[in-house]
Amino acid sequence: MAIYFIRHGIDDEGYRGGWSQRGLNAAGYRQSEKLGRYLKEHQAEHNIRRIISSDLQRALDTAGEIARELGLPVEASGAWRETNNGVIAGMPNEIVDERFPGLYFSGLGMEERYPGGESPLEFFSRIKLAFEALCQEQISRDPSENIIVVTHGGVINAVYHVIKGVEWTNRSKAYPSLYTSIHRVAYAEGAWSVTIENQTDHLNR
Repeated sequence: MAIYFIRHGIDDEGYRGGWSQRGLNAAGYRQSEKLGRYLKEHQAEHNIRRIISSDLQRALDTAGEIARELGLPVEASGAWRETNNGVIAGMPNEIVDERFPGLYFSGLGMEERYPGGESPLEFFSRIKLAFEALCQEQISRDPSENIIVVTHGGVINAVYHVIKGVEWTNRSKAYPSLYTSIHRVAYAEGAWSVTIENQTDHLNR
């Protein structure tokens, strides 16, 4: 059995992400279209039977393109959201720099919250719990059916740290995760491991 973690397509990088509800830009839709077609063409290999998505719009837009090709519904979940960056979510970078100079995820203390948001430690704990719960759920289901989780770069990075047993902090070097990249986590012999990392073959088609 396997879980396919997919980062959403590109959005407008002139705004702060986190819990922003801004959707994909045109390029992000094109990336997601290509990904959906690729997954459909390789469905016999991947056997995707379920799609879960972060309920933030850029992830839902990406999941929608995949679902359109695979003919599957999308299950929206707040558990797979990016870091809650509070009051700056979706705010133009220029305004954030004026009102909150120097406010970046890597600059926070591990237990220091974004104004109106969560701390790095709270974020990591949330993702760790969500991942462990999903793994247990998958083990109890049909082992031949695989699942897609459309989420965010920070979330995928946290999952890598959990699986590999590497200590995570908000200042750790991140595992690569390009827009619409595929990351496959498989279960075998009682353990989960990463079997595909940051795959973007579909973007070269």
